[in-house]
Amino acid sequence: MCEFCSKHGEGKIWYKNASNYSHDLLSDLRRRKFIEQFLDVTIKEGFNNLLRLEAIVHKKGRLPEKIIEKMIENAKVEHFGQVVPIEEVKEIINKSIDIVRLPCACRWTIDKSDVRCCYGITYHPSAWYQNLDMSYFKNSNSNLLETVSKEFAIRQMQDIEYKGAIHTIWTFVTPFIGAICNCTLKDCIAMRTYSRIRVETIMMAEYAAFVDESLCNGCGMCADLCQFNAIDSNLEGGKYTATIDFNSCYGCGLCRNACETSAISLRSRI
Repeated sequence: MCEFCSKHGEGKIWYKNASNYSHDLLSDLRRRKFIEQFLDVTIKEGFNNLLRLEAIVHKKGRLPEKIIEKMIENAKVEHFGQVVPIEEVKEIINKSIDIVRLPCACRWTIDKSDVRCCYGITYHPSAWYQNLDMSYFKNSNSNLLETVSKEFAIRQMQDIEYKGAIHTIWTFVTPFIGAICNCTLKDCIAMRTYSRIRVETIMMAEYAAFVDESLCNGCGMCADLCQFNAIDSNLEGGKYTATIDFNSCYGCGLCRNACETSAISLRSRI
């Protein structure tokens, strides 16, 4: 069981603990202030800081260990995410009371792309996202908080998964859970933080991909889809089969979409 599950899950997967979505958590003044400043501070300033850190890594090869540790600890306290497969997304969405679709703050910050692929989720009458300062999305369309049905949200997330999006769930001052985002390695600031400077502000899923070698035809399509470079191939007896590095796999499940022989499945890491 992961650290978050042990601390916030009450004996189960942390994002399945209903208390982590509760109204009482939103009433905390620190959390309210964090949400109000989230787009300008966590996203905009966070991205600018990432650019500076990327320059350090490019020049020196890596960040000092103390900086890495501090970044991870700060993220765990405030805005920390975890990869979730589509099966878990459906479960989370179906239990929610209210869902809104809003622009992806990462994409908007990076290149001003207005892509509606992030979902605010609420499990109580008072919606947390009403505290967001949506003026951050200047010159964007006026309807920035679009209420959608559960069916619509699930359908869109399924569709964009087939286009390469990875589903992630996020805290707004841990352990309060407020959103499901759908990004790629190049579009997500958190995933970019991992890929460019090797700082993990996003956890692997509670699952990992496994290959049934008897079904694998060695086509390599799964490796082409993997954004974490977790898939390689092995030649044995004149036959190529896919191999997945358990320690590198984030459990997003994208590789399953490319497998025509259904050789790949997700299994619990425990």
